[in-house]
Amino acid sequence: MKFAEFSAGQVIEAGPYEVSEDEVLRFATAYDPQWFHTDPAAAAQGRFGGLIASGWHTCGIAMKLLAEKALAGSESFASPGLAYVKWPHPVRPGDRLTVKATVLDARRSRSQGSLGILRWRWQLFNAAGTEVLDLEATSLFDLG
Repeated sequence: MKFAEFSAGQVIEAGPYEVSEDEVLRFATAYDPQWFHTDPAAAAQGRFGGLIASGWHTCGIAMKLLAEKALAGSESFASPGLAYVKWPHPVRPGDRLTVKATVLDARRSRSQGSLGILRWRWQLFNAAGTEVLDLEATSLFDLG
């Protein structure tokens, strides 16, 4: 989508994306090697009763879905960061995830007219409708 196609209140949905146990293990082993992400036997005895995905992995899945659905072919070039990120419920192997992105604001920069600024809320849900990720991102677009 081009920057001009985004507007406040707009909702963009993508997915589903199925999370495999192998993917959970590979990501966590490389980037978040905590036992509840990397050791299925120990995780089964833990607070969550089984293996859970890293929250950072969950963010990556949301990014993939939105990059493919909304940012592919756009003028998007960077992000200055997130206002917040929350993981209200764990993601488990076998979960089928969908993302809902709500545009909060889409405007041209006051000081740099060739810069588009998009603020949007990303929510990721499992197949039962349980929210597993909530974040607010800012994306920058080069409007040349």
